[in-house]
Amino acid sequence: MFDPMSELTGPPTGDPLAPTGSFGGSRPHSSRPPRSGGGDAQYGQELHSITVRARQRTFYIDLKESGNGKFFKVSEKSRGGKKSTIVFDVEDLAPIIAALQEMQGKI
Repeated sequence: MFDPMSELTGPPTGDPLAPTGSFGGSRPHSSRPPRSGGGDAQYGQELHSITVRARQRTFYIDLKESGNGKFFKVSEKSRGGKKSTIVFDVEDLAPIIAALQEMQGKI
């Protein structure tokens, strides 16, 4: 299994939760191109980033790549400033999307 912590090379450079795009309605939109090098030293090189602004929270969805392969990093910051992050392999995206679609059907 992918371990993003295996490539720690020092403290992060900058705020990994800094806004990277914008969100309007139900379609995320990235307003900035992916970085061409380096990226966040803690989690690998950033390939694409989307910011989703929801009621009292902001979600940051990043596609990244490290020596171990591509992965997603999803971070959440509440209005109160609490931050949390999950990381999963690109291979796990389809079952996660299927689970979210199932949940959407239950609303």
